[in-house]
Amino acid sequence: MMSVDTGYRDTGYRDTTKSPAERARELLEELTLEEKMAQLTCIFPFGDSFDDMEQQAKEMPYGTGQVSTLEMRRIHTLDEAAAWQRKMQETVMTQSPHHIPAIFHMEGLCGGFIQESTSFPSGIARGSGWDPKLEEKIARTVAEQEAVCGITHILAPVLDISRDSRMGRQGETYGEDPALAAALGAAYTRGVQTTQADGRKPESVAKHFLGFHNSQGGIHGSQSDTPPRLLEEIYGKPFQAAITESGLKGIMPCYNSIDGEPASVSHRLLTELLRERMGFDGLAVSDYGGISNAHEVQHIGETIAETGLLAMEAGMDMEMPKAAGYGEELKEMFRSGQADMELLDRTVLGVLEAKYRMGLFEHPFAADGEELHRIFDKTEGAELSLQSARESMILLKNNGVLPLSGKIRKLAVIGPHADCARKFFGGYTHLCMMESVYAVKSSIAGVEDSPVLPGDAVLPGGEPVEYVPGTQIQSDEAKLFDDILRLQKPECRSLLEELKLRMPDTEILYAYGYPVAGADESGFEEAMKAVKEADAVILTLGGKHGTCSMATMGEGVDAANINLPECQDAFIRAAVAYGKPLIGVHFDGRPISSDTADRHLDAIVEAWSPAESGAQAVADVLMGAYNPGGKLPVSVAYNAGQIPVFYNHPNGSAWHQQESIGFVNYVDLPHTPRYCFGHGLSYTRFAYTDLEISTTEVEPDGEVTIRCTVENAGERAGDEVVQLYLRDRFASMTRPVKELAGFCRIHIEPKEKIRVTFTVKADQTAFLDREMRWKVERGDIDVEIGSSSEDIRLTGEFRITQDQWINGAERTFYAASEMEVER
Repeated sequence: MMSVDTGYRDTGYRDTTKSPAERARELLEELTLEEKMAQLTCIFPFGDSFDDMEQQAKEMPYGTGQVSTLEMRRIHTLDEAAAWQRKMQETVMTQSPHHIPAIFHMEGLCGGFIQESTSFPSGIARGSGWDPKLEEKIARTVAEQEAVCGITHILAPVLDISRDSRMGRQGETYGEDPALAAALGAAYTRGVQTTQADGRKPESVAKHFLGFHNSQGGIHGSQSDTPPRLLEEIYGKPFQAAITESGLKGIMPCYNSIDGEPASVSHRLLTELLRERMGFDGLAVSDYGGISNAHEVQHIGETIAETGLLAMEAGMDMEMPKAAGYGEELKEMFRSGQADMELLDRTVLGVLEAKYRMGLFEHPFAADGEELHRIFDKTEGAELSLQSARESMILLKNNGVLPLSGKIRKLAVIGPHADCARKFFGGYTHLCMMESVYAVKSSIAGVEDSPVLPGDAVLPGGEPVEYVPGTQIQSDEAKLFDDILRLQKPECRSLLEELKLRMPDTEILYAYGYPVAGADESGFEEAMKAVKEADAVILTLGGKHGTCSMATMGEGVDAANINLPECQDAFIRAAVAYGKPLIGVHFDGRPISSDTADRHLDAIVEAWSPAESGAQAVADVLMGAYNPGGKLPVSVAYNAGQIPVFYNHPNGSAWHQQESIGFVNYVDLPHTPRYCFGHGLSYTRFAYTDLEISTTEVEPDGEVTIRCTVENAGERAGDEVVQLYLRDRFASMTRPVKELAGFCRIHIEPKEKIRVTFTVKADQTAFLDREMRWKVERGDIDVEIGSSSEDIRLTGEFRITQDQWINGAERTFYAASEMEVER
């Protein structure tokens, strides 16, 4: 362990018996202006010099508030990663006159960027699992693995609501529904913030506040035309749930301008809404380059220091990844009195209190030896990743061809994902972020371009940079990328390898067939030979969910076309001629949308980005070892021209518009989605009966108990997600046609019956009235229970007896649920 002389004598701000707030106030009194400013900034050790401590010391003469750990992605062993943190923290504390440790931060969406850490399925995959209990366990694993390495700011959960599949980051979200995202996001936050590792207590940094995915054109970081009511009721709900239920202590604002203000410099958003209305009392940290973006791209502030001052006044506590707005010029504004020192002190105080709260002053260094390895040697992480991958699998279509028959003599497996396990790992996984080191062009906001210069023809090791034919997408097929997988996940099998292992009596015929994008058909001939010979055909479909120039979607990688690539549709149409059963398995961060697939495939499995256990999870579903129970967390548009399409649209809009005026559909498309929110099939059948609503009338501060019985009427055990929807029949404001109010994922054996109980509090129905006050309104509420938003099996109603205005931060966000096996 490093030996930095902290000078602690257990008095004043060093006294561990005092509260974090008390200690922070006492330490603040001793800091110089230079030390205070240092606490609001970040150091970004990047590129080939990320472990050059002499260089890092020069960049932080008074220490620093935060350290980016992105470059841990490059470190080949766990011990080296932990040693790097200890070395960096020692440098920070040595530079700081008061030996103040830094907060180290790392992404947490899909696990740490640390050798031996667990990689989890993408956010949208976990949204498809509808399993908050599992999400809390995943968060606890991520937090424990990162915290034992000295990392206490976990940049997750992603609480964005996604209604636009053009946006390249849809795969990071839990989907389109605020109640589902609230339940999962609050569970993730709780998992992180109830974890302690080696004396450190990590905290969640939820992102991206607010309305990030409601961007013009589905373009990353563009203007977000989101009115205040929509912003707070829909996009704010998951954040409010994480704050209210789980005590969320970190927020990362989005890049977008909303009503003329970039979120990073908006007092209206970061103070009036977030802190005053929503009750947030933690740290707001900038997204990478968020303050610079406000100045240089959105042209806010005459100088970068003016922009920085606006951000601090708005409520932004720390600037990442490097000082720009919070740099030397702003420091001189405080020194001269041009800026108010009270503002600086208030901001620094929050940072110091967070560091005390996290236990960093007593436990600043990553663990080593047995304590370090004990956390990573646990099998729980891998088991949770497999469970999550299985639960995320959605059976969108099946005419009986699945599960696969044991009588198949020859099985054709076609597609670019079939023999490439790397394509299981989506954006913000360790593998994807390491791949991006060799991208010819970076799309990661606030991060310098890749070390490989644009236009270079050769990768390290001498392999040429190649592109998917006819596209600007960099190919990831070089041996260099396979070496990354073998280093990080040496046991990770491809789907082809898994099927060969699991089906020893079946001859498996493999062909690449077609790429992840474009119109190239050069592989068709070889693949069609396999189709012709086979008894059944598995087609892996979709793009490459990842990052930078080698991805078809990801951060900064948006698309105008949300459908399958032209080459994949063309192959399906050609393969149909052989009359073989065709099974599509789709991998990506946006849902499959294809007229051709709908028309010609016999079965479709939505597999998303299932991560390290992807092959086993997919094979389990195909072979019937696991009965798929995932449900869509988004409504699927036919094409981009239909966007936005979402189930909880306001009365009189979308496919309910025809009730007032106009034709039922577009002239060339339905108004309804291709697949509805909550949809997902099973290898068994579920019957819903015996709806019971505890009361016909409820006070605005009361609750209603809603029960139903679900029976497995088939021959296989399976999972069902029981979904409860409410509809405010008539109201003083235009309300949604229906809203998800609760859900319960249950496992049920053949012929077994389970009684599911939802406890609905009346304040779940609250909305913002004309004066933007949260109101529980008198009136009739329709109740719907079903297997999807459109597959409703039971209906009922209750009535709220009178109006009541409430504190919206204290309202209920989704119904509690319980289940009991009927005897």
